Order: sequence, then C-alpha cells, then structure tokens
Amino acid sequence: MAVIGFIGSGNIGQVLARQAIAAGHDVVMSNSRGPHTLSQLIDALGPRARAATSEQAGATGDLVVVAIPFRSVPELPAQPLQEKIVIDANNYYPPRDGQVPAIDDGDSAASEVLAALLPGARVVKAFNAIKAAEIISHAHPSGTRRRRAIPIAGDDEEAKRVVTEFIDQIGFDVVDVGSLVDGRRIDPRDAWGPALDADALRTAVAARI
Repeated sequence: MAVIGFIGSGNIGQVLARQAIAAGHDVVMSNSRGPHTLSQLIDALGPRARAATSEQAGATGDLVVVAIPFRSVPELPAQPLQEKIVIDANNYYPPRDGQVPAIDDGDSAASEVLAALLPGARVVKAFNAIKAAEIISHAHPSGTRRRRAIPIAGDDEEAKRVVTEFIDQIGFDVVDVGSLVDGRRIDPRDAWGPALDADALRTAVAARI
C-alpha cells in the first residue's frame, strides 16, 4: 500500500484516485481552489481519501500524479516534489494553454518542460493517451488477453518501474517508449485514439520514429 498524491482533481485525477483506492492505496487530493472545495469528492471516494493543498499532496505522496492543464504547470510546488516520482498526465494543447515555442519548434517535449520546472523530481509521462472514463471501463486484471496498454516515457528507469507496477495494479499493461524526449511519440493529437494492446501499441509507436 502506498499514498498517491494528486495535484489536480479533475476527470483524470478523480478516476485514477478511484482505481488507486480499489488497488489498496490511500490518496491525497488537491486542486488550485483549496481543500475546502473537495469535500464532496472526498465523501465519494471514501475513508482512504483526504483533501490537502497541492504542497501537502506533493509532500505526502509516495507517488504524485500531476493532472492539470499544461498552462498551470509553472504553478507547481517544486520543493515538495524533489526526489519524488511524478506522473505527468498532461497534454500540451495550444488553443487552451497558449503557445510554447520550445515545444512548437521541437526543441523540447512537454514533459521536459515540466521536468525543468521541478528540479530533482523523477518525472514519468503516463495517462495522456487515454480518456478518463476508459481508465475505469478498459481496466482488466493482469494476464487478461489483449489487455489495453498505457504508453510511458521517462529518464529514470527505477521511476518507470514503480509507475509500471502502479499501472499494472489499476488494470493496464505498459509500453515504455523511452526517454522524456521520446515521449513526443505519444502524440497529444492521438490522445483519445484507439485502445491498443501492448503489441499493437509498440507497432504504433515504432511507426512514429
């Protein structure tokens, strides 16, 4: 059992929290408006959930999920996330987030921008290529034939191992696409694309090289 901290309690954060609790973990939820706005969500999640500030969620979590609009990434609390394994579940979407020249020009992946703002954090990209509702409806036990796979990317092999274990616990196989810069192959424009098992996902990712 681990404590999963959530910075962002929107659709992705909520369904991941539900799956984490079902897998036996405790969750600490936060948003930009403060813990007092999360009472209804905490009641729905049950006794393994509590509300906190973003700083507290980051400091408390053994694993921290960042699920906020990309435009809000500069507001992340950097200090509590030092040395933490951070799942980046965001997508860069210019009509919502504004233009980021380094990403538009291909100089940096969105997760590299986030990682640069969180020195010392062990960032792993995951959950940006699946609809929130499908995190529940497409989840299946380990060993299920043609189980859906989640792509991940990161520069820290141990962090990716921990994230892979978590993803397996909540119902999905994993395909490691490589480093954070390789995570650009998890194309945000394909974020809500077809559900693929591990073999099919590897083939789709390889086609983007």
